Amino acid sequence: MNTLELMEPEQPATHSNDVVLLPYGLLGLERVKNYSLLANPEESPFQWFQMLEDAKHAFLVVPPELVVSDYHPDFEQEDVEFLELNDPSNALILTIVTLRDAGQATVNLKGPIVINRQTWIGKQIIPSNAAQYPVRQPLSLS
Repeated sequence: MNTLELMEPEQPATHSNDVVLLPYGLLGLERVKNYSLLANPEESPFQWFQMLEDAKHAFLVVPPELVVSDYHPDFEQEDVEFLELNDPSNALILTIVTLRDAGQATVNLKGPIVINRQTWIGKQIIPSNAAQYPVRQPLSLS
């Protein structure tokens, strides 16, 4: 999985409320558990999902509904319980952006990162209806 190396890494979050914990890590990066979600108004709607273990590396992320308006992933009850999502509005769903050749970019709709907004515990989840979504959904950068 590719990450971007930040030229001037943001200072990692130091308060537990600022840390997103992924107990299982991300697919391919299971060893990395702690991240910080960084937002810069000038880069909105994009955010950085920065590794705390290596602050120079971060993923560019974006809410999937800004890419595909009818994105409605179905999550297994086991995942909902793991994240303690008693209210769907507590779920922050992000997709990882991959920058490709010739200025092209895609997002992975098959493996979104789902974060409980109350506990900041998250998990990369493959939705039960993942077959209807591409792993490389084109992203318009205009």
